[in-house]
Amino acid sequence: MSVPGNLVSTISMPLRWGDMDAYGHANNTVFFRFFEEARITWLASLELGAENDPDGPIIIKTSATFLKELSHPATVAVRTYADKAGNSSLDTYHIVTDIESGELYAEGYAKIVWFDRTNRKSMALPDKLRALAAG
Repeated sequence: MSVPGNLVSTISMPLRWGDMDAYGHANNTVFFRFFEEARITWLASLELGAENDPDGPIIIKTSATFLKELSHPATVAVRTYADKAGNSSLDTYHIVTDIESGELYAEGYAKIVWFDRTNRKSMALPDKLRALAAG
């Protein structure tokens, strides 16, 4: 597995019983919630993008590749990587693995655009994020 970018955050999260679907495994939407929680936790650690800030991230593109079934009980590690930075955007990647065995469950991607919430337009990516980007 080759992950682009620099590792910027790792969090652990339990899979809740209610996260499973009728087939007895984590519904695919749960992985997008894992990615979101990892991204919000990471940005909060940088003191960026809080709810009342005048600017913050929006997601303009996201995807996931589901590699292995995830079933309760489980705790996962969600690793976030910062890759290429544009003027207002940052490519991020997420890897979801079992916290104990390291088994790979999913890989994800999200393109973050930094957004001026007052003017409702994209704006320059914060220097803190640009400094973490690869290349």
